[in-house]
Amino acid sequence: MTVPVFEGAHTRMPRLGLGTWPMRGAECQRAVESALGLGYRHIDTAEMYGNEEAVGAAIAAAGLPRADIYLTTKVWHDKPDGASFRRAAEACLKRLGQPHVDLLLVHWPSPRLDLPSVLAAMARLRKEGLARAVGVANFPRGLLARAVEADIVPIAALQVEHHVYLSQQRLLDYCGPRGIALTSYTPVAKGMVAEDPVICRIAARHGATPGQVALAWLLAMPGVAAIPKAAGAARQAENLAAADLVLDAADLAALAALPKGRRLVDPAHGPDWDA
Repeated sequence: MTVPVFEGAHTRMPRLGLGTWPMRGAECQRAVESALGLGYRHIDTAEMYGNEEAVGAAIAAAGLPRADIYLTTKVWHDKPDGASFRRAAEACLKRLGQPHVDLLLVHWPSPRLDLPSVLAAMARLRKEGLARAVGVANFPRGLLARAVEADIVPIAALQVEHHVYLSQQRLLDYCGPRGIALTSYTPVAKGMVAEDPVICRIAARHGATPGQVALAWLLAMPGVAAIPKAAGAARQAENLAAADLVLDAADLAALAALPKGRRLVDPAHGPDWDA
């Protein structure tokens, strides 16, 4: 099993990682230690998750060279200006027990977001080596374009909900030519794929699971990474093995034909997704 790697303009990211929401405490630490032991090298966390200490403890316990691990964290939307973003990022590093993260993201856009100020703070963090790369999460295309075109700091990645029931083609069309990674969260649609007859038929034909089919569909797209959450070693291993599943043209066509407008994460603080 070899996890493919995204080689972008501003970051080099393993395309299959471990999402850690909503795990906390000892459960989270065990899960991250297990994942690293199985061969995961991309771990995703966030300030809001309340598990950065556990993630950091797991990384320390794993004993792997730090350069082998791609670590992402995110600053919550209640820090809409550069000064508060900077303080929050430094606190993230302290909780993680890390001198740097590989990717630092704005977790959600705020109506009060002072975008130039936050981008300038990210540029400083990047220049100082506290964040190797920076990006945004849950930005619609228009706001992503504003961040990129501000030309204050290179945007390396966009993290959004993306799965077989929710197309993000508009964002992919923007990110691809610019070398921006698109990281897909909720990549198995909160387990809904397990009951889908189309996906189950494809899985049976390959001797795979529906979750593996859903992940392989994402990994078949250039520039896309996926971060499924899994607490147990068996499910972690199953997800990791999706990197070896190759879907054929008929599979991809059947999956493309599934309805693509089902958004599962749409909080009150979310943006206008069509903007």
